[in-house]
Amino acid sequence: MTADRLDPEMRAAQNIRDAAAARVPPVTLGEPWGPSRMINEQLAMVFGEGGPVMAETTEYWLPIRGRRVICRVHKPTLDAALPVLVWFHGGGWVFQSIDSHDRLVREIAAAAGVATVSVDYSLAPESRFPQPLLECADAVRALVDTNWGLDTSRIAVGGDSAGGNLALATALHLRDAGGPALRAILTPYPVTDADFTSPSYQEFAEGFGLTSAGMQAYWDLYTRDAADRLNPLAAPLRAECAGLPPTLIQLAELDVLRSDGERMAAKLAAAGVDVTLLTYPGVLHGFVRLTEAVSTARRAVTDAAEWLKARMA
Repeated sequence: MTADRLDPEMRAAQNIRDAAAARVPPVTLGEPWGPSRMINEQLAMVFGEGGPVMAETTEYWLPIRGRRVICRVHKPTLDAALPVLVWFHGGGWVFQSIDSHDRLVREIAAAAGVATVSVDYSLAPESRFPQPLLECADAVRALVDTNWGLDTSRIAVGGDSAGGNLALATALHLRDAGGPALRAILTPYPVTDADFTSPSYQEFAEGFGLTSAGMQAYWDLYTRDAADRLNPLAAPLRAECAGLPPTLIQLAELDVLRSDGERMAAKLAAAGVDVTLLTYPGVLHGFVRLTEAVSTARRAVTDAAEWLKARMA
């Protein structure tokens, strides 16, 4: 990794994670998935514990698309009818969980004054596109149809990385399927396309955390064939974006996905969508979950919460 390009706190956090990774078996992209997922989850939790205490946390098991999907609801206060952010976790569609991202969603909930619903969608490759996406969309529909004491006239969707891909795709799917209507989309460093030739894919292909080869492998595991990769619900950058709600895209400077996020923001703007693009210098993919160690991550969460609060008012 080119250390002189890294924010000092980002470098220190990455060194801690690298040291933790050196003490456990390597994470591999292949069967059996259980051990690698367990190790990846442990590494994701190096800075993942703690965070704001919620006034109430409840888990619901919903029958969705042939399986029981856990939805974890956090309420930062017991005020009636809180607006709600439905969150889809990152992890390349293959790894991580509502537990690995629990601190992040609680931080957003507390700072924005919203309830959060984290969706435990099915992972690839056992469940390939479009199954995870359809589960996410159905979870939003279930939120509206089920009385969880939330203001379902004020719903946003969000997610980081592959979860950002699912958030954008869920918004597209709901727009075309008759709703429910969304107030906003919040997405740090989303996956938006399977074109690996962009400037950032070339500049940060290796040595900056998430690699170009890694992203290509994740796409191979999520999609069944080349045709899937051209589907706008798998690659939102290929979608017609008119009619989507206000969108915040937050990017890491040193990330293979940065160019795709920039292109997504430009496409949204060209379609008349109210889009905000924020790029944070000196940080790597995944930085938003490092609020315990990286002040830029804390700033990004504050930015996201303030933006979301304004859209939910």
